[in-house]
Amino acid sequence: MSYAGSYVAKSYADKTYGDTVYTGYPDEKSEKEVYDEQVKREKRKRQESMCCEVVALIIGFIGLIGVASVTGLPMWKVTAFIQENIIVMETRWEGLWMNCYRQANIRMQCKVYDSLLFLPADLQAARGLMCSSVALTAFACIVSSVGMRCTRLVDSRPKTKHIVLVSGGCLFLAGCLTTIIPVSWTAHVIIQDFYNPLLIDAQRRELGEALYIGWVTSALLFSAGVILLCRHAPRTQDKENMASVLYRAGSAPYNYSYRPGYGYQPAYGYQPGYNYQPAYSPVPTVYNPRY
Repeated sequence: MSYAGSYVAKSYADKTYGDTVYTGYPDEKSEKEVYDEQVKREKRKRQESMCCEVVALIIGFIGLIGVASVTGLPMWKVTAFIQENIIVMETRWEGLWMNCYRQANIRMQCKVYDSLLFLPADLQAARGLMCSSVALTAFACIVSSVGMRCTRLVDSRPKTKHIVLVSGGCLFLAGCLTTIIPVSWTAHVIIQDFYNPLLIDAQRRELGEALYIGWVTSALLFSAGVILLCRHAPRTQDKENMASVLYRAGSAPYNYSYRPGYGYQPAYGYQPGYNYQPAYSPVPTVYNPRY
């Protein structure tokens, strides 16, 4: 009976569920589409973030070249040719480290300053600030290149990358400040002395090319720092939470689980054909020492 019953049940199950194809719930497809859209959106954001990082690093590297040029160029103060100063064949440049005389665009002689104490206060402060700017900008470029998504020099976790890039952005802003302060201070002193009635025309100076390069360099460093900060600082916690949600259960979302389209009920309940009884019940033998 049990064999026949199992055969009938198997035939009934094959006939009933053999050709049934599981299609899932109607909302499972939409859940997968939402998950795919989230993955595509995250990939698009990652690509945009990498592009912004590359652009910021390129701008910062150009700013580093500009800072080094401004620090080394002698054209901070240039001779002003006004009124009675008609000696246009000779030009005098004054920089942070030397002053130069250029004659008829052919010959140029430069002399390094003999004493640091001989310099005015604005140039002394400009020396220290520009050297600090070169160091900060160079360190910012190194930190930003290490923290980029396309590099594997530090921990690959998003939060660590964000912290490194935000630090690089702050260093770029610090380099911007240490560049624009001496440049603007020197320009203010030049303009103030230019309109000083106590100075003769031969002592008046004009703004040199190095000051204009310094302002442009400050703008580049400011742009690089703002790009890194605005792109990464507000999203440090959000991106980590999104990554933990998307990858908590591997390649599928954490709430996506298999659910059958029907509740399986067996065609019959197994009942034994008889109650099993042992052939005999042995009685234990009790040892009696009298016999």
